[in-house]
Amino acid sequence: MSLMISMAAFALAASITPGPVNIVALSSGARFGFRASQRHVAGATLGFVLLLVLMGLGLHELLQLWPALTLWVQWAGVAFLLYMAFKLAADNGQLQTKESTQAPSMLYGAIMQWLNPKAWLACVAGMGAFVADGEARLVWQFAAVYLVICYLSIGCWAYVGTFLRGYLNNPAGMRLFNRVMAGLLAVSAVYLVLP
Repeated sequence: MSLMISMAAFALAASITPGPVNIVALSSGARFGFRASQRHVAGATLGFVLLLVLMGLGLHELLQLWPALTLWVQWAGVAFLLYMAFKLAADNGQLQTKESTQAPSMLYGAIMQWLNPKAWLACVAGMGAFVADGEARLVWQFAAVYLVICYLSIGCWAYVGTFLRGYLNNPAGMRLFNRVMAGLLAVSAVYLVLP
């Protein structure tokens, strides 16, 4: 049982802390509401758990053989985060426009995790700490624990965004909020490439 508690504590610490996926969940909750944000929450959770399972079943060995792949993922992730920051900063703050009626999709959440260097680091560190020998039973056990905790953590960020929505019911407030979120995304992208 203590192994499960350790896995859960690791999953919570890695999932609930601020990062690009959580910032988008917060922004989506504020802009589109909690229910509409659930696609992003579910996609990000499933995308992360898939990455975790693949890492546990041997993807980390492939990354050791081809370290350039890790570097490519890191730079692709940074470019993606900067693109999202630009889109948020350029948003006009209107809550009900034809072009902004869709919250981030499930696929968007999953891809975001796969391009998120924080997710890759959490997978490598988690599997190294709890499943170093690659035992399949432990890989699946860790994935099951992570599935629940990651979903709840990202969901909390979307819920907080929904709570903020009541305070951001005017275009000027939403523009300010979007620009702050864009700044946080850009800072997190830059932070990921600093030595």
